[in-house]
Amino acid sequence: MAKVRNKQVILRDYVSGFPKETDMSIVESTLTLKLPEGSNEVLLKNLYLSCDPYMRMLMTNVESLLGLPSYVPGSVSYALFIGKPMITQPLTGFGVAKVLESGHPDYKKGDLVWGLTKWEEYSLVPSTQMLFKIEHKDVPLSYYTGILGMPGMTAYAGFFELGSPKKGEKIFISAASGAVGQLVGQFANLTGCYVVGSAGSKEKVDLLKNKLGFDEAFNYKEEPDLDATLKRYFPEGIDIYFENVGGKTLDAVLLNMRVHGRIPVCGMVSQYNLTQPEGVTNLTNLIYKRICMQGLNVFDFFHLYSKFLEFLLPHIKEGKVVYVEDIAEDLENGPAALVGLFSGHNFGKQVLLVARE
Repeated sequence: MAKVRNKQVILRDYVSGFPKETDMSIVESTLTLKLPEGSNEVLLKNLYLSCDPYMRMLMTNVESLLGLPSYVPGSVSYALFIGKPMITQPLTGFGVAKVLESGHPDYKKGDLVWGLTKWEEYSLVPSTQMLFKIEHKDVPLSYYTGILGMPGMTAYAGFFELGSPKKGEKIFISAASGAVGQLVGQFANLTGCYVVGSAGSKEKVDLLKNKLGFDEAFNYKEEPDLDATLKRYFPEGIDIYFENVGGKTLDAVLLNMRVHGRIPVCGMVSQYNLTQPEGVTNLTNLIYKRICMQGLNVFDFFHLYSKFLEFLLPHIKEGKVVYVEDIAEDLENGPAALVGLFSGHNFGKQVLLVARE
């Protein structure tokens, strides 16, 4: 039976504060490219891996910090390894892979799939783990780490299911040039809404306005008074705020929400690396304005994936929805790509190319 060297990205230990490349190690193990007799597992060759901000939370001892289990069901989360050596487990995340061997009838050799995998060249995963067969191959495979994968489903579910948008409403999106935000803005345009996004550089603001079709965009780093900035762009208030940042941004937004506004809470990236999270002082606006603020976990909505594809694929093929990717190559560059998310180094959806099909 053929054996291969399997390069892996391992988390050295739980992370406190901003993650660093040195928090991760590149190691090699050996893997047999043959399933044991009677196994129902799936052997994958990973092609693309997805770098996502939520992965920072999986690097924290969440149970000890908050008394909560991992929020990623079915995955190998570091939060579940309390007391066990970190160096034994590669990072877990979403990716695109090719099936090499399968002990389950739903998958056969040569199938392309996307779903939960590990940060390594080859992965042996349970057949019960979240995997979707890729049927539509007339789009880039990397899209299944982003626009047609978990970030796309997140944008779709957060905006349409939790946001309940209506034509003509006013939408604000923070971290708007990222994997999710860039899609929410385009979905808002398709719905006939007015949409404004914030980002962290002039280049990203130009991207939002000139390529992604946002009505307006601004660099939050150049706005010392975010409350005044939002009043400038939303003199009549905000109907839907798609929350990706939290902290001071959320505090300012609460002052500018309209009555019966909605806030789908996708992420709070400004808080992930803080040892002491910032407080939010304007929460009474939830009462005064009868605002619905709801947390979003995309795992609650994957039953809508077929409906999501029916909605989005025609828009992609007609050029009505576009997607910007930032692709790094080689597993060894994975730690730098992942850490770069938290300082805004990526331009669009950060993807890691591990191997070509």
